[in-house]
Amino acid sequence: MKDKVIIITGASSGIGLACAREFAQRGAKLALAARSVEKLLEVEQELKSNGTEVISVQTDVSVEEHCKHLVSETLRAFGRIDILVNNAGISMRAAFQDVDLSVLKKLMDVNFWGTVYCTKYALPSLLESKGSVVGVSSIAGFIGLPGRTGYSASKFAMHGFLETIRVENLKKGLHVLIAAPGFTASNVRKAALTADGSNQGETPRKEEKMMSAEEVASHMAKAILKRKRTLILTFVEGKLTVFLSKWLPKLLDKLSYNHMAKEPDSPIK
Repeated sequence: MKDKVIIITGASSGIGLACAREFAQRGAKLALAARSVEKLLEVEQELKSNGTEVISVQTDVSVEEHCKHLVSETLRAFGRIDILVNNAGISMRAAFQDVDLSVLKKLMDVNFWGTVYCTKYALPSLLESKGSVVGVSSIAGFIGLPGRTGYSASKFAMHGFLETIRVENLKKGLHVLIAAPGFTASNVRKAALTADGSNQGETPRKEEKMMSAEEVASHMAKAILKRKRTLILTFVEGKLTVFLSKWLPKLLDKLSYNHMAKEPDSPIK
């Protein structure tokens, strides 16, 4: 990744922050994007102190003009884009019959449209560099997770979009990676939306048993360098789940229901 120009959305915490640190160690030049400019500037100063060339751009990926500005600022600073990591995202936890539809719209705006907007404006430069588009997705993009209707819908939509982009540019050298980390110790669940759109707060899952964001970032870096199509991390909640969805979908429905129903204060009864 030496001297590669990489845009990372959602770079102020979690997987995005871990990717920023990982890619910086590998010699990349970074454009960091997030809504919180204060947190971004802290990360920027940390990385600059270690010799990384980095800029911060306050970005709400659900706003098209913000994404366009992010790309233009990156090109102004570095003159090219080699890798776009669409990492910004939000989750939810509520049964569909209880959830306010504005919650689903918000998830689509951030998780799906954020990926579309950033990819749209970065694509010309990525085609020039024969670069990589990365979508940080979830197992929820492969199977419908109960209690996560908006999250699964947005990730399924992201998958369809990115897979189409891959095929459209099959002969132009564009690399497209869909990365599904599985349950990761990060802020995304604490900020997950409930039925009325408020933040969940404390996660019902045991974070200490999950893969760390740093491990995810390391795997993602290797997958980008190898130009992999798909990265599915974890076995039981990852590779096995995807396998069962293809060959034993009815069994997987029951397993998914039972697994999610056992969560503390589960919306699934």
